[in-house]
Amino acid sequence: MRRKNTCVSLLALIFLGLSAVCWAGNSYVVPTTTLAAQTKNNSSAANTFSTQSNGNLGANNVSKMNVHTLLYPGATTKVFAHLMLWFGGSNHMNVGYSSTDATQVHRQIVDMISRGIDGVVVDWYGPNNSIDQATELVMAEAEKHPGFTFAIMIDQGAIQWDSCSGCSPQQTLIEHLQYMEQKYFPSPAYLKRGGVPVVTNFNIDLSFPGINWSSVSAALSTHPEFLFQNTDGFTHSLSRGSYSWVMPTTTDFGISYLTNFYDTGLSYSSDQTVGATYKGFNDTLASWGSNRIMKQQCGQTWLQTFAKINSLYNSGRQIPYVQLVTWNDYEEGTEIESGIDDCLGVSATLSGNGLEWGITGNEKVVNHYVVYISVDGQNLMSLVHTWPGNRSIDLCSFPIPLGNYKLFVQAVGKPSLANRMTSALSYSPSCKAATSSNLNITTLPAALVIPPGRRADVTVQIRSAAGSFNEAVGLSCNGLPANLNCSFSPEIVTPGSGIAKSVLTISAVSVTGMNGRSRDWGSLYASLLFPFGIGGVVLMGGSWHPRQKRWRNILGLICLVLGMALVTVSCGGSPNDRYSIAVRGSANSVEISTPVTVTVP
Repeated sequence: MRRKNTCVSLLALIFLGLSAVCWAGNSYVVPTTTLAAQTKNNSSAANTFSTQSNGNLGANNVSKMNVHTLLYPGATTKVFAHLMLWFGGSNHMNVGYSSTDATQVHRQIVDMISRGIDGVVVDWYGPNNSIDQATELVMAEAEKHPGFTFAIMIDQGAIQWDSCSGCSPQQTLIEHLQYMEQKYFPSPAYLKRGGVPVVTNFNIDLSFPGINWSSVSAALSTHPEFLFQNTDGFTHSLSRGSYSWVMPTTTDFGISYLTNFYDTGLSYSSDQTVGATYKGFNDTLASWGSNRIMKQQCGQTWLQTFAKINSLYNSGRQIPYVQLVTWNDYEEGTEIESGIDDCLGVSATLSGNGLEWGITGNEKVVNHYVVYISVDGQNLMSLVHTWPGNRSIDLCSFPIPLGNYKLFVQAVGKPSLANRMTSALSYSPSCKAATSSNLNITTLPAALVIPPGRRADVTVQIRSAAGSFNEAVGLSCNGLPANLNCSFSPEIVTPGSGIAKSVLTISAVSVTGMNGRSRDWGSLYASLLFPFGIGGVVLMGGSWHPRQKRWRNILGLICLVLGMALVTVSCGGSPNDRYSIAVRGSANSVEISTPVTVTVP
């Protein structure tokens, strides 16, 4: 009996402790992430992978901004990553993982999806080898993610090193395609156009110029769409399109090659054009390398290859496909899996209540900045997002209570570029609020729920608490995240001896990857956890008749578990994005602000 009562008491203490923790965190700073999450390796590269001399960045915190944001507005382009599946064997570089590890394949595809990538092109070397085994894993994983597709590029090595006994290159190619026809084409995740599978190849015609592709296609029950390579791929006898690649021997980072390729593709409007983007090239660490180097330019090569596409295509003239060259060719220095080094540095300083930050490097690699606030230096809340060119904020424009805080500034890179975080800055607010004898500002309502694509109005009232206030008061929003816009009508008011009103319109838009999670439902769950939790403790710990004891213990345990679950849910938050926006009024002699809470479901 004593042991059981001790157990009950311990459960009660744990329960009450969790409740206290949950309620204690219910303040202005509601953490939405952690410092560890924003600085650790968030890519599918191995945690042990280190920066290499060929320019590959070590395991890093990578921008998960959607890759499509680097394309022209209104792009319907499908973006594919080119994937090598030969790692883990002794004949290739050790990058810390094996391509035949299903867990690693899962990590890679999940990472690709998190960056907005639509599918993967597998560099394939024929059947019944480790690369083929890894390709099966890719197929199985792709099928678990609706909308994510895969295609196969038959490498010339599949014929050179995996020929059937006594077979000609053409016979070998036919056997390989018949194998693909049986094994891969039926997959619902295989890339198809109009129900027809798409197949590319690498250097097959260059290495085996005698192949008759019409005869190859005729030997198949399913006749794929063959995409060839480079500009002359469009004129191939059986071509349905062509893809471009990285050209490391060019002196202009491949831009003239890409220009010629896209111009040719535009003249073949019925064929498929597959564009190429890449970060650079360096094969000095490859066993087959010949010292070919195309510099990364601290991320600018990556951005320039997208800019070339955008200079020729638009929403009225779409490029159907783009291939990222490559996801993980570490040996030739084209991998983007671990992130692209943007050579950026960021540091921040505080002057009173003004936060400023500076950078070293080219700001063109930055997508946006995030200012985080923390009570303990580990659990962070996003305070505000700002865009490149704006590197300072007035902390008094936020309703931060008195206390001791830590501030961080993160430079979020453009897609697949590295993210950078400052060290912590200690901050204690010392803002001077307007006195009641000067000016008051109120909003009605003070809390809004705005679904994406909708907007709502708030009435802002400015009044003098005593006498007349004849200065012009300019209205603005501070702490506005990227997925909210605000406007005032009018933007400037003069209260005089009465009340000046303005209508604040807040609209919600969709911005991928920049939202934080809140805990708006916490108080609801918290209001329920005590009846369940305490009831469970009472039922389990009381002195009852022996015949009642068993059933009361069972009922008490159920109540306690429900209470604990509610604690977890109330601390865990809801799938809403909540923001605290400071509505600010600025005059010559005074500045005032009041918060408006916006929840985007």
